[in-house]
Amino acid sequence: MTSTEAVLRDVLDRWQAGVDGHEPQQVADLFTEDAIFQGLHPYSVGRPGIAAYYDSQPAGLTAAYRIVETRDLADDLVLGYLAVDFSFTDRPTISVHLSVLVKRTAEGWRIAHYQVSRL
Repeated sequence: MTSTEAVLRDVLDRWQAGVDGHEPQQVADLFTEDAIFQGLHPYSVGRPGIAAYYDSQPAGLTAAYRIVETRDLADDLVLGYLAVDFSFTDRPTISVHLSVLVKRTAEGWRIAHYQVSRL
């Protein structure tokens, strides 16, 4: 595993645990204060919108991700392209592609940009 992949896995494993445990504030805290977030609803900017998005997700939602590609864009910026399966208790799994930019901040590595695509 490369150091770039290790950075992504550290952040994304915590993201996955927060999603699986329905902990919206825990998930939002993994993002920068001014993060651009595009899930499957209209986009938002910042942690309050991210927390609201994850709070609106149904209980029992789980996420399983696989890193497809990574790029080390700068000393403090990592790009990740992922395949993610969101599973529900009462409907079919949704498979998406996810791009994230993870940035080193004073708080540690945080997601600065998150964009989902159903393509």
